Amino acid sequence: MSETQSAPAGAGRLKQELAAAAIFLTRLPVRFDGIMPPDLHGRAIGWYPVIGALVGLCGALAYAAASTAGLTAASAALLALCIQIAMTGALHEDGLADVADGFGGGRDKMAKLAIMRDSRLGSYGVLVLIFSVGLRWSALVALADPLAVGLALVSAGALSRAAVPAVYGWLDPARGDGLAAGLGGPPGTRVVMAAVLGGCIAGVLLAGFALPVTAVAILAALAVGGLALRQIGGHTGDVLGACQQAVEIAVLLTLVMLPWNP
Repeated sequence: MSETQSAPAGAGRLKQELAAAAIFLTRLPVRFDGIMPPDLHGRAIGWYPVIGALVGLCGALAYAAASTAGLTAASAALLALCIQIAMTGALHEDGLADVADGFGGGRDKMAKLAIMRDSRLGSYGVLVLIFSVGLRWSALVALADPLAVGLALVSAGALSRAAVPAVYGWLDPARGDGLAAGLGGPPGTRVVMAAVLGGCIAGVLLAGFALPVTAVAILAALAVGGLALRQIGGHTGDVLGACQQAVEIAVLLTLVMLPWNP
Protein backbone atom coordinates (compact mmCIF):
# COMPACT_ATOMS: atom_id res chain seq x y z
CA MET A 1 0.00 0.00 0.00
CA SER A 2 1.37 3.43 -0.93
CA GLU A 3 2.06 6.17 1.62
CA THR A 4 -0.84 8.23 0.24
CA GLN A 5 -3.25 5.33 0.55
CA SER A 6 -2.12 4.42 4.06
CA ALA A 7 -2.25 7.96 5.40
CA PRO A 8 -5.38 8.77 7.43
CA ALA A 9 -7.90 10.92 5.61
CA GLY A 10 -7.68 13.54 8.32
CA ALA A 11 -3.90 13.85 7.98
CA GLY A 12 -4.16 14.16 4.22
CA ARG A 13 -6.82 16.83 4.53
CA LEU A 14 -4.73 18.80 7.03
CA LYS A 15 -1.65 18.64 4.79
CA GLN A 16 -3.75 19.79 1.85
CA GLU A 17 -5.19 22.77 3.71
CA LEU A 18 -1.85 23.89 5.16
CA ALA A 19 -0.20 23.64 1.75
CA ALA A 20 -2.97 25.70 0.17
CA ALA A 21 -2.77 28.35 2.90
CA ALA A 22 0.99 28.63 2.37
CA ILE A 23 0.52 28.92 -1.41
CA PHE A 24 -2.14 31.61 -1.03
CA LEU A 25 -0.18 33.74 1.46
CA THR A 26 3.51 33.22 0.70
CA ARG A 27 6.12 32.60 -1.97
CA LEU A 28 7.40 29.53 -0.18
CA PRO A 29 8.24 26.65 -2.56
CA VAL A 30 5.23 24.58 -1.53
CA ARG A 31 3.85 22.21 -4.13
CA PHE A 32 0.28 21.02 -4.43
CA ASP A 33 -0.14 17.64 -6.08
CA GLY A 34 -3.20 17.35 -8.28
CA ILE A 35 -6.05 19.80 -8.81
CA MET A 36 -7.21 22.00 -5.95
CA PRO A 37 -10.78 21.15 -4.88
CA PRO A 38 -13.27 24.03 -5.29
CA ASP A 39 -13.77 24.31 -1.53
CA LEU A 40 -10.08 24.27 -0.64
CA HIS A 41 -9.67 28.04 -0.41
CA GLY A 42 -12.53 28.28 2.09
CA ARG A 43 -11.06 25.47 4.17
CA ALA A 44 -7.52 26.82 4.02
CA ILE A 45 -8.34 30.22 5.50
CA GLY A 46 -8.80 28.60 8.88
CA TRP A 47 -5.04 28.02 8.93
CA TYR A 48 -4.03 31.55 7.93
CA PRO A 49 -2.87 32.44 11.49
CA VAL A 50 -0.47 29.48 11.45
CA ILE A 51 1.10 30.69 8.22
CA GLY A 52 1.23 34.22 9.63
CA ALA A 53 2.98 32.91 12.73
CA LEU A 54 5.49 31.11 10.49
CA VAL A 55 6.23 34.33 8.59
CA GLY A 56 6.67 36.14 11.91
CA LEU A 57 8.95 33.38 13.18
CA CYS A 58 11.23 33.68 10.16
CA GLY A 59 11.45 37.42 10.72
CA ALA A 60 12.20 36.79 14.39
CA LEU A 61 14.99 34.36 13.56
CA ALA A 62 16.49 36.86 11.13
CA TYR A 63 16.42 39.54 13.82
CA ALA A 64 18.01 37.24 16.40
CA ALA A 65 20.74 36.16 13.97
CA ALA A 66 21.49 39.74 13.00
CA SER A 67 21.64 40.81 16.64
CA THR A 68 23.94 37.92 17.52
CA ALA A 69 26.20 38.89 14.62
CA GLY A 70 26.58 42.35 16.13
CA LEU A 71 24.22 44.42 13.99
CA THR A 72 22.34 47.29 15.61
CA ALA A 73 18.66 46.98 16.45
CA ALA A 74 17.86 49.31 13.55
CA SER A 75 19.68 47.13 11.02
CA ALA A 76 18.33 43.88 12.49
CA ALA A 77 14.77 45.21 12.41
CA LEU A 78 15.06 46.22 8.77
CA LEU A 79 16.48 42.81 7.90
CA ALA A 80 13.60 41.07 9.71
CA LEU A 81 11.05 43.07 7.72
CA CYS A 82 12.90 42.33 4.47
CA ILE A 83 12.71 38.60 5.19
CA GLN A 84 8.99 38.78 5.91
CA ILE A 85 8.25 40.82 2.80
CA ALA A 86 10.32 38.45 0.67
CA MET A 87 8.43 35.46 2.07
CA THR A 88 5.04 36.93 1.16
CA GLY A 89 6.13 38.53 -2.09
CA ALA A 90 4.92 41.88 -0.70
CA LEU A 91 1.39 40.53 -1.12
CA HIS A 92 -0.11 42.54 1.72
CA GLU A 93 1.97 45.65 1.09
CA ASP A 94 0.76 45.67 -2.51
CA GLY A 95 -2.85 45.52 -1.31
CA LEU A 96 -2.28 48.36 1.15
CA ALA A 97 -0.75 50.57 -1.55
CA ASP A 98 -3.59 49.87 -3.99
CA VAL A 99 -6.19 50.69 -1.35
CA ALA A 100 -4.45 53.96 -0.50
CA ASP A 101 -4.30 54.96 -4.16
CA GLY A 102 -7.90 53.95 -4.82
CA PHE A 103 -9.51 55.40 -1.73
CA GLY A 104 -7.39 58.53 -1.90
CA GLY A 105 -7.65 59.24 -5.62
CA GLY A 106 -11.02 57.90 -6.75
CA ARG A 107 -14.09 60.11 -6.93
CA ASP A 108 -16.65 57.30 -6.74
CA LYS A 109 -16.82 53.55 -6.27
CA MET A 110 -16.08 52.63 -9.89
CA ALA A 111 -13.16 55.05 -10.08
CA LYS A 112 -11.73 53.75 -6.82
CA LEU A 113 -11.97 50.12 -8.01
CA ALA A 114 -10.39 51.02 -11.34
CA ILE A 115 -7.45 52.68 -9.63
CA MET A 116 -7.02 49.73 -7.28
CA ARG A 117 -6.83 47.37 -10.26
CA ASP A 118 -4.20 49.56 -11.98
CA SER A 119 -0.72 48.12 -11.48
CA ARG A 120 0.87 51.56 -11.38
CA LEU A 121 1.79 53.02 -7.99
CA GLY A 122 0.61 56.50 -7.07
CA SER A 123 1.70 59.02 -4.46
CA TYR A 124 -0.78 57.76 -1.85
CA GLY A 125 0.51 54.23 -2.31
CA VAL A 126 4.15 55.28 -1.99
CA LEU A 127 3.46 57.28 1.15
CA VAL A 128 1.44 54.55 2.86
CA LEU A 129 4.19 52.00 2.17
CA ILE A 130 6.73 54.33 3.76
CA PHE A 131 4.47 54.71 6.78
CA SER A 132 3.81 50.95 7.01
CA VAL A 133 7.44 49.90 6.90
CA GLY A 134 8.51 52.84 9.05
CA LEU A 135 6.00 52.17 11.81
CA ARG A 136 6.79 48.47 11.96
CA TRP A 137 10.52 49.14 11.86
CA SER A 138 10.31 51.73 14.64
CA ALA A 139 8.27 49.35 16.81
CA LEU A 140 10.86 46.59 16.46
CA VAL A 141 13.68 49.01 17.23
CA ALA A 142 11.81 50.17 20.34
CA LEU A 143 11.29 46.58 21.50
CA ALA A 144 14.99 45.89 20.79
CA ASP A 145 15.36 42.66 22.78
CA PRO A 146 15.42 39.65 20.40
CA LEU A 147 12.96 37.68 22.55
CA ALA A 148 10.50 40.56 22.70
CA VAL A 149 10.83 41.16 18.97
CA GLY A 150 10.33 37.47 18.26
CA LEU A 151 7.19 37.14 20.36
CA ALA A 152 5.83 40.36 18.90
CA LEU A 153 6.42 39.32 15.28
CA VAL A 154 4.88 35.87 15.70
CA SER A 155 1.85 37.26 17.57
CA ALA A 156 1.36 40.06 15.05
CA GLY A 157 1.69 37.61 12.17
CA ALA A 158 -0.95 35.30 13.64
CA LEU A 159 -3.44 37.98 14.69
CA SER A 160 -3.19 39.91 11.43
CA ARG A 161 -3.86 36.79 9.34
CA ALA A 162 -6.73 35.87 11.66
CA ALA A 163 -8.32 39.22 10.87
CA VAL A 164 -8.30 38.57 7.12
CA PRO A 165 -10.90 35.75 7.16
CA ALA A 166 -13.08 37.79 9.53
CA VAL A 167 -13.23 40.80 7.18
CA TYR A 168 -13.55 38.46 4.20
CA GLY A 169 -16.59 36.83 5.78
CA TRP A 170 -18.09 40.09 7.06
CA LEU A 171 -18.12 42.08 3.82
CA ASP A 172 -19.51 41.18 0.41
CA PRO A 173 -17.23 41.39 -2.63
CA ALA A 174 -17.02 44.96 -3.92
CA ARG A 175 -16.90 43.84 -7.55
CA GLY A 176 -18.68 40.98 -9.26
CA ASP A 177 -15.82 39.89 -11.50
CA GLY A 178 -12.97 39.78 -9.00
CA LEU A 179 -11.16 36.78 -7.60
CA ALA A 180 -12.94 37.10 -4.27
CA ALA A 181 -16.35 37.01 -5.95
CA GLY A 182 -15.43 33.86 -7.84
CA LEU A 183 -14.22 32.08 -4.71
CA GLY A 184 -17.36 32.81 -2.72
CA GLY A 185 -17.57 33.55 0.99
CA PRO A 186 -15.61 31.56 3.57
CA PRO A 187 -17.34 28.98 5.78
CA GLY A 188 -18.28 30.51 9.11
CA THR A 189 -16.63 27.67 10.99
CA ARG A 190 -13.31 28.46 9.32
CA VAL A 191 -13.60 32.14 10.18
CA VAL A 192 -14.12 31.16 13.81
CA MET A 193 -11.27 28.66 13.58
CA ALA A 194 -8.90 31.35 12.32
CA ALA A 195 -9.97 33.72 15.09
CA VAL A 196 -9.47 31.05 17.76
CA LEU A 197 -6.07 30.03 16.40
CA GLY A 198 -4.88 33.63 16.23
CA GLY A 199 -6.12 34.33 19.74
CA CYS A 200 -4.54 31.16 21.13
CA ILE A 201 -1.15 31.86 19.57
CA ALA A 202 -1.20 35.39 20.96
CA GLY A 203 -2.40 34.10 24.33
CA VAL A 204 0.42 31.60 24.65
CA LEU A 205 3.10 34.09 23.62
CA LEU A 206 1.86 37.27 25.28
CA ALA A 207 0.11 35.82 28.36
CA GLY A 208 -1.88 38.52 30.18
CA PHE A 209 -1.10 41.15 27.55
CA ALA A 210 -2.87 39.14 24.85
CA LEU A 211 -6.28 40.56 25.75
CA PRO A 212 -5.54 44.26 25.12
CA VAL A 213 -3.44 43.43 22.07
CA THR A 214 -6.23 41.30 20.60
CA ALA A 215 -8.76 44.04 21.34
CA VAL A 216 -6.63 46.55 19.41
CA ALA A 217 -6.28 44.05 16.55
CA ILE A 218 -10.08 43.72 16.35
CA LEU A 219 -10.50 47.50 16.34
CA ALA A 220 -7.96 47.87 13.54
CA ALA A 221 -9.73 45.21 11.44
CA LEU A 222 -13.09 46.87 12.06
CA ALA A 223 -11.66 50.23 11.02
CA VAL A 224 -10.35 48.90 7.71
CA GLY A 225 -13.52 46.91 7.06
CA GLY A 226 -15.74 49.88 7.90
CA LEU A 227 -13.70 52.17 5.65
CA ALA A 228 -13.92 49.69 2.77
CA LEU A 229 -17.67 49.37 3.26
CA ARG A 230 -18.08 53.13 3.08
CA GLN A 231 -15.69 53.66 0.19
CA ILE A 232 -16.46 50.75 -2.17
CA GLY A 233 -19.28 48.81 -0.51
CA GLY A 234 -17.34 45.65 0.26
CA HIS A 235 -14.00 43.90 0.11
CA THR A 236 -11.41 43.10 -2.51
CA GLY A 237 -8.15 41.23 -2.23
CA ASP A 238 -6.43 44.58 -1.79
CA VAL A 239 -8.69 45.45 1.14
CA LEU A 240 -7.78 42.18 2.83
CA GLY A 241 -4.10 42.96 2.34
CA ALA A 242 -4.60 46.41 3.83
CA CYS A 243 -6.41 44.83 6.77
CA GLN A 244 -3.45 42.54 7.45
CA GLN A 245 -1.06 45.47 7.39
CA ALA A 246 -3.19 47.65 9.65
CA VAL A 247 -3.62 44.91 12.25
CA GLU A 248 0.08 44.00 12.24
CA ILE A 249 1.06 47.64 12.74
CA ALA A 250 -1.52 48.07 15.50
CA VAL A 251 -0.31 44.98 17.36
CA LEU A 252 3.36 45.97 17.22
CA LEU A 253 2.71 49.56 18.32
CA THR A 254 0.47 48.39 21.16
CA LEU A 255 3.21 46.10 22.48
CA VAL A 256 5.59 49.05 22.48
CA MET A 257 3.15 51.14 24.53
CA LEU A 258 2.30 48.43 27.07
CA PRO A 259 4.51 47.72 30.11
CA TRP A 260 5.47 44.41 28.53
CA ASN A 261 8.75 42.73 29.43
CA PRO A 262 8.91 39.04 28.37
